[in-house]
Amino acid sequence: MAAGAPRVFVSHLAGVAVFDPNGDQVGRVRDVVVMLRVRGRPPRVLGLVVEVVSRRQIFLPMTRVTGVESGQVITTGVVNMRRFEQRPTETLVLGELLDRRVRLATDESGSPAETPAAAARSAAGQAPSVEVTVLDVSMTQLPSRRDWEIDKVFVRRGRGRALRRRGEALTVDWSVVSGFSLAEEGQGAENLVATFEQLRPADLANVLHHLSPKRRGEVAAALDDDRLADVLEELPDDDQVEILGKLKEERAADVLEAMDPDDAADLLAELPPDEQERLLTLMQPQEAAGVRRLLSYEERTAGGLMTTEPIVLRPDATVADALARIRNPDLSPALAAQVYVCRPPDDTPTGKYLGLVHFQRLLRDPPFTLLGSIVDTDLQPLEPDTGLPSVTSFLATYNMISAPVVDDSGSLLGAVTVDDVLDHLLPDDWRETAAYGAEDGTEPDDGADGRGADERAEAPDGR
Repeated sequence: MAAGAPRVFVSHLAGVAVFDPNGDQVGRVRDVVVMLRVRGRPPRVLGLVVEVVSRRQIFLPMTRVTGVESGQVITTGVVNMRRFEQRPTETLVLGELLDRRVRLATDESGSPAETPAAAARSAAGQAPSVEVTVLDVSMTQLPSRRDWEIDKVFVRRGRGRALRRRGEALTVDWSVVSGFSLAEEGQGAENLVATFEQLRPADLANVLHHLSPKRRGEVAAALDDDRLADVLEELPDDDQVEILGKLKEERAADVLEAMDPDDAADLLAELPPDEQERLLTLMQPQEAAGVRRLLSYEERTAGGLMTTEPIVLRPDATVADALARIRNPDLSPALAAQVYVCRPPDDTPTGKYLGLVHFQRLLRDPPFTLLGSIVDTDLQPLEPDTGLPSVTSFLATYNMISAPVVDDSGSLLGAVTVDDVLDHLLPDDWRETAAYGAEDGTEPDDGADGRGADERAEAPDGR
């Protein structure tokens, strides 16, 4: 590598903004596409996977990248909006190389070897080597060209995943590491998860959707229950079922408990009845009871759409009490927009429903004001068998983002929120078409994405 040539660790590119020459943002980097080569030759960097504003993932060739610096990527401004589809000869660095266990060639003293020949001998079992875990890789721009290649690998010795002594992590040349081209079972995902730690659940779901089923399962296993629950709620039904099916039943039940009850019910409704019942039995009885109630209603009714966990307070609670409940960061904006006032008990199904108090009213009244004195009783609540069109009309007519659902006895059963209504108004495949970028069939496969005939024709040995 020439002195001063740029080197970028790929994990630092995750989520970096991509700009055109005019300074307008094109999207954000989600992965790096490389082509592995034989005989220890460093992989060629073909381009970047970029998520554009519509959340479609596209391919940006490195030949159209003019700069990678200061936490941003600059392009020539020519972007092909064809949805990215990984080819068999391509490898995703973040999605497939991070957390991989490979072999590092060493000398007799255990220090990293310095030549590709030593790596080849260790790969063949003819020289010493140690197992290492890939934490990151770096790419560098070749001198006098706009081509890039992978040159360094940041690894950690051994198989352990706990925090280790600083001396056990080291950066080595790509040429002295072997094993990247082999399929691996049980690949970890901790470093990939850490790379996307700051993503919103919907954006992480988008990343997860584009991984291979094997890698998707590994990443799901590495997420904690709450994070996985949030991500599952943003995935298409088939991805949800696939991921849940790869979890142990006890953990699957824990994740279902962490999901919003209406989303958990929607997911369970996609499963066979016997599997559905097994998971409900493993859930905490109180959590399972709410989900069972939701499963008893028709899908496109207020009862089938509602969540059983709105904010419920008694009439003798104060405005200060209500504001404290609304501050809960785990609440969605729709549920935090109002509180429902009911007689005890205040778990759904509650005692007699009295009315609701809007968030704006809570901001206008003194903290010591009793909710019973400011409750809004003008709006008639929905019945659980109210159909979807009527629910939609109710929200639109009264400019509401959530509405109470009350049974014949006057008990509050739950609340319907506008986001759940939208989920059922949009086409069944809206997450794939809108969020993940469905193929529109308007662009010919002419190599305009930067992966044209020159790369397809490259010989197997990379020459």
